[in-house]
Amino acid sequence: MEPLVSTDLSLLQQNETQRILCCQCGIVIEPNSANMCVACLRSQVDITEGIPKQSTIYFCRSCERYLQPPATWVSCVLESRELLTLCLKRLRGLNKVHLVDAGFVWTEPHSKRLKVKLVVQKEVLTATLLQQTFIVDYIVHNQMCDDCQRREAKDYWRSIVQVRQKINHKKTFLYLEQVILKHHAHQNVLRIKETKDGLDFYYAQKQDARKLVDFMMGVVPCRYKTSQELISHDTHTNVFNYKHTFSLEIVPICKDNIVCLPKKLAQSLGNISSIVLCTKVANFLQVMDPTTLQVADIPANVFWRSPFSSLFDHRQLSEFLVLQLEVVTGAIFGHNTSNRCVLADVWVSPLAEMDRQIHCRTHLGHILNPGDTVWGVDFTQANLNNEHFDKLKHHEIPDVLLVKKGYGDSKKRHKHRNWQLQTIHKEPEGMMEEEEDDQRDYLDFLEDLEENPNYRQGVNIFMKPNVVPEMPDDDSDIAPDVPRIGLGRESQLSARSQYIYETECSS
Repeated sequence: MEPLVSTDLSLLQQNETQRILCCQCGIVIEPNSANMCVACLRSQVDITEGIPKQSTIYFCRSCERYLQPPATWVSCVLESRELLTLCLKRLRGLNKVHLVDAGFVWTEPHSKRLKVKLVVQKEVLTATLLQQTFIVDYIVHNQMCDDCQRREAKDYWRSIVQVRQKINHKKTFLYLEQVILKHHAHQNVLRIKETKDGLDFYYAQKQDARKLVDFMMGVVPCRYKTSQELISHDTHTNVFNYKHTFSLEIVPICKDNIVCLPKKLAQSLGNISSIVLCTKVANFLQVMDPTTLQVADIPANVFWRSPFSSLFDHRQLSEFLVLQLEVVTGAIFGHNTSNRCVLADVWVSPLAEMDRQIHCRTHLGHILNPGDTVWGVDFTQANLNNEHFDKLKHHEIPDVLLVKKGYGDSKKRHKHRNWQLQTIHKEPEGMMEEEEDDQRDYLDFLEDLEENPNYRQGVNIFMKPNVVPEMPDDDSDIAPDVPRIGLGRESQLSARSQYIYETECSS
């Protein structure tokens, strides 16, 4: 037993010799190169020295982005990896220590404070590794980014797109507005200014204006010119600042316009008649001869080489009463004729002169019936000043040309509509007031959407809020054959998000 006791005593002596006293506080510690305990070592050495415990971060409330110096704004969600990376990059001196862990400490979202908990390590003295945990407070300051600042300062722009059409009505711009809204082609626009004969789109960058011009070229037949104005010039860096202008001109022809084609152009389009009806306006013009149903497409470049103007628009049409109708049978149709229309011989009488009966051939044989009213033009009573029309012979001019069927009073039809359209906020130029003709153009545009399903393919239709289903007795003042847009799937889906759109209801 004695040897065992001596052995235990020797082991205790060895363990006691492996511990030392701290040179600062005197407690027993394991030996280290500093000869100090952890508490004394932390009091003597601060490895976080040089790392700021408070910093500032900038946030744009308009676009909800954070500033990443020097001039980059990034979108970050609270307590996300992206925001944590942005906060760590704001700290100076973090590269002198080894970052072990980092994370957010919860704060109130409205407190304008962000707290980040950091765990760092660093070697101090000789072969001594010290780890320390601390919290950095970030103060969130509001600052408007450059894009939002330019958007708010409405006079600050670098590119402008001037869209013009030399006509006396705005039906083309009403349709163009709906197409722009559907495809979101007006993104990044600073403001939209409405002028007498068009619209002006202001942008902060040239590429945004170029995108709108390319979109317009694919939607309507048009041409454009560019110009630039020198604002400033830095002679040291040879940097020039310009204001760019895109002048875009749309062809002065609209849907349901009666036009007179130049003789050479009519011959190049399959020897079509000179007096035709414009049935479609896309990135080309589609015209049709109502007496033969022959159809021809006129691209924009062809139109500008041989320009022509409109003889009659929708405001100059007269109302006729259909007396008798006979569908033309056995007619020979070619490959370039319309399959949606039916050729018919019609006897009509002007409502202003019921004692006159005029015979004509029309393309509306599939929708007209005796007793209906139809809109058209009486060439026997017309006084025109057109160089191409003056060159036509007497037998090439029809007595009456019918354009579209009439469906009663426009105001009564608008009263029973349970749908509406989205509009773009536009700033009027000067003291522009809404005229009665503009209201009529808007109602005619809504009627075109109801009467032509293909025409409303490029338009988003929204259901009116708080719509009450109409009873059959409520429609007693509207004919049953009047085309209407029901509350289908498109309207129901649009109603779910109608609160985010700015709509215009005309009564």
